Amino acid sequence: MTDFFGTLSPLRYDPESDQMAFRHYNPDEVLLGKRMEDHLRFAAAYWHSFAWPGGDPFGGQTFERPWFGDTMEDARLKADVAFEMFQILNVPYFCFHDADIRPEGATFAESARRFSEITDIFAQKMEQTGTRLLWGTANLFSHRRFMAGAASNPDPEVFAWSAATVKNCLDATHALGGENYVLWGGREGYETLLNTDLAAETEHMGRFLSVVVDYKHKIGFKGAILVEPKPQEPTKHQYDYDVGTVYGFLKRFGLEDEVKMNIEQGHAILAGHSFEHEIAMAQALGIFGSIDMNRNDYQSGWDTDQFPNNVPEVALAYYEILKGGGFTSGGTNFDAKLRRQSLDPEDLIAAHAGAMDVCARGLKAAAAMLEDGTLEQMRRNRYAGWESPDAQAMLGMDLETIAAKVADGKIDPMPRSGRQEILENVVNRFV
Repeated sequence: MTDFFGTLSPLRYDPESDQMAFRHYNPDEVLLGKRMEDHLRFAAAYWHSFAWPGGDPFGGQTFERPWFGDTMEDARLKADVAFEMFQILNVPYFCFHDADIRPEGATFAESARRFSEITDIFAQKMEQTGTRLLWGTANLFSHRRFMAGAASNPDPEVFAWSAATVKNCLDATHALGGENYVLWGGREGYETLLNTDLAAETEHMGRFLSVVVDYKHKIGFKGAILVEPKPQEPTKHQYDYDVGTVYGFLKRFGLEDEVKMNIEQGHAILAGHSFEHEIAMAQALGIFGSIDMNRNDYQSGWDTDQFPNNVPEVALAYYEILKGGGFTSGGTNFDAKLRRQSLDPEDLIAAHAGAMDVCARGLKAAAAMLEDGTLEQMRRNRYAGWESPDAQAMLGMDLETIAAKVADGKIDPMPRSGRQEILENVVNRFV
């Protein structure tokens, strides 16, 4: 045991407690026939919790952590503290990038050896604690070698380096029993078209993703391959802009049955969408996988990755997830970080605990809305006209036949209310 979290004990569900506790997250509470823990499938993110130093675009490090350094001793201490936090929070899962868990080596081989040593430590700690791996991924955006992207880089040596890195990370994820593997193209885009070959870069990205999928099957990895969309920042435009854009990309390369989406709330907002829109779109296209739960500051134009605190927003997101059947291999990963002024170890626990309660409240509201059935009944009523034999037959007609039905005076549509305010009032009964 380390002394980083002092005397903090594992949190428990106790709505009346005057100590730090869960007020709404009760892992064993049953909703729609399933335990709350099994609905939410919480995961803690290694990067923001243990690797982020507290900087922003206008200022550097504010956090002082005993494991901040470039030695393997630092990395081992970081792992000790991380698994202590997972136990305090009782989260069933965690997620990591390779660069989060080990210091960069002088060569690729040295970095790989360091990565392997820490993943061996993870395996021991996972067996001891019961904590599981929701997903692993590779950081292909922070190092200066990735300044022009990874799979889309104009330099083929960077493409090769990136492929080798993903292979190592996918091997480790497989060995640790990870339930998914995520590819996030943090710099897969461009800053100016003046030096960019769009056709070549997207073709190379498609080939990269294809060989990752092929390798997944070769090693027998049963988890899902997930892509995480984001529209911009730091690039001017990223090729994985949103769910719809990524689906078109997957169709182009014949990967729509192989790859699903890891959808982040903050990225959805940056793309001009709501979180629930991106989830609903992925469900409709059959590519929903997992979520990164966070939020942006709506008064800032960049990805602030704050812990969620808006129950109505969260409820609408979980409504779409539950309506689609819930998570399978995916879950709720807190891709969220403390504010730069939240310096204390207790802040890290409180941030996660509060976010877990917000998600629990949102999930309970979403489940209640589904059980009530009013929203779905009103939706069915709006489309009821399509259930008639004539309407269904029209879908098999050619354009001239449809036009003739209108010309004969058999069709004279009258607008009907969308009833949006009434629907919003229904939602407000629950949140």
